[in-house]
Amino acid sequence: MKPDYQKLIFEEIKRQSQGKDSLGNIVGDILNISQDAVYRRYRGETLLTINELEKLCREFRISMDAVYGVNKHQAIFSYQPLAVYDFSMHTYLTEIRDSLKQIQSKRNPEMIITVTNMPFLQMLSFPHLIRFKLFFWAKTYLKLEAYKDIQYAYEKIPAKSFEVGLEAIKYYNQIPTKEIYDLELLRGLAREIYSNFISHQFADPSFALYLLELMDRYIDHLNAQMTVGKKYNAYTEPPANGCEYEVFLNGTVNPGTSIYYRSEDSKGLFIGHNMMSTLHTSDPNYLADTENIIERQLSNSNPISVINEKERDKFVFQLKNMVNHYRKRIELELEDQA
Repeated sequence: MKPDYQKLIFEEIKRQSQGKDSLGNIVGDILNISQDAVYRRYRGETLLTINELEKLCREFRISMDAVYGVNKHQAIFSYQPLAVYDFSMHTYLTEIRDSLKQIQSKRNPEMIITVTNMPFLQMLSFPHLIRFKLFFWAKTYLKLEAYKDIQYAYEKIPAKSFEVGLEAIKYYNQIPTKEIYDLELLRGLAREIYSNFISHQFADPSFALYLLELMDRYIDHLNAQMTVGKKYNAYTEPPANGCEYEVFLNGTVNPGTSIYYRSEDSKGLFIGHNMMSTLHTSDPNYLADTENIIERQLSNSNPISVINEKERDKFVFQLKNMVNHYRKRIELELEDQA
């Protein structure tokens, strides 16, 4: 079936606006037309003119060549440039929440997620782990000037950020998901905590042990969710009825982190990009290839939620054993420093 290119453009505009204003207001202001005229174009009753297409594509950085398939080996991707990114936990969580809210609002949505290292959406219930991860990225990899001379110190999660995180969890828990993990799950995070410790980047070195304790709690929560096959917040009881949580274990290594979502009226893909950012596309050709690859990944991975208890227990044991390994190393070094 021939893609509805005009609708693709409007869907990308909706995604970029993240519900901050109505499509009628946003497009109407750019094209200087009424809201009714905008929605006639959105429904396909009126075609966009060449001038209107140019204005929208320039404003939202959409490639017309990619939209119309001038080169079928090109696809439309959008991203947030690091140079203009307001780096903060609140900003990061807000973007996650808004994206999840938009997916959850679709008709019968579902997500298929491949994870390398840290399952961010799952860890929304453990905000101190996310806060540490963002700090480590900003200081060690991105080398942001504001983080140059500071150590990581315990701070209470600001109320506004905490609320945004809870909202994000709520939307995530309302979307059925299939998630593909591999044997490297969480190992990178544990190594980053240890690296931060041995390079004396904790204001209180013992706080490294607290972060490892949170990782241990998360593994218990992950195991509980996999056992019942339902998603729910940490420190609460599993719901009698909840969205399905299907977990698959890849016996080797996942090639990357991605969130593929689909519903009755839309599809899209987020890909991990530049450590802390994401690329997004709703390009139909790219999504068709992605769906094909993901289905192959699922078929080559073993389901470990609800069924395959022995394999699930083995996976959980390996995760907890890995965390305990770093805990003992830090405890020994703290004893030597005493």
